[in-house]
Amino acid sequence: MKGKLAIIAAAVLIGTAGTYILNENTVERDTVEIQQEIAQKILRFHVLANSDSEEDQALKLKVKEGVTGYLDQYLNEDGMTLDETKEIVEDKKEDVIVLAQEIIRENGYDYSVTAELTTDYFPVKSYGDVTLPAGEYEAFRIKIGEAEGKNWWCILYPPLCFVDASYGYVPDASKQKLEKMLDADAYQTITDGGVAKGKVEVRSKIWDTIKKIF
Repeated sequence: MKGKLAIIAAAVLIGTAGTYILNENTVERDTVEIQQEIAQKILRFHVLANSDSEEDQALKLKVKEGVTGYLDQYLNEDGMTLDETKEIVEDKKEDVIVLAQEIIRENGYDYSVTAELTTDYFPVKSYGDVTLPAGEYEAFRIKIGEAEGKNWWCILYPPLCFVDASYGYVPDASKQKLEKMLDADAYQTITDGGVAKGKVEVRSKIWDTIKKIF
């Protein structure tokens, strides 16, 4: 009798696990769709350091400060659209390169600099308490020298690069810009840590219970 009950219990748990896995896959598909919606409405900004040495990483931040300070006068305006932002970035690209080179030379280096609007795959990244899911995004990317070091990044549109996220959060006023652009699911995904938290742990508990029966 116990053997039959164990088999029945195992079957129920396996069915539950199967339903869970299907639901998990559905969530993953939904997350991909949300990522694609986000990607269509934002522009990222990345500065890649020459290397991960302490000196190169410090130089990267100086370039970042100079470039964001320069772009702030053109991009940090209410009512600006994504297309307008990209047009300005493209128009000011050569000026940005010259500025970055000047900062690099002033700090005693002779690294080359490139800058371009590009579409590429990016892993999960957080800027303060805003986290973007992995996927393809369009970005304005500056490469310093070999560009083999860790990168600094922010969201150029809507203009979040001009707020200080070093304290671990993005100001509410800046988040409101994102909230106006995105639907509720997309906004919740990037501000509440996503929709797929904790699922591996739950699935593991189901499997542990099945193993205990046998």
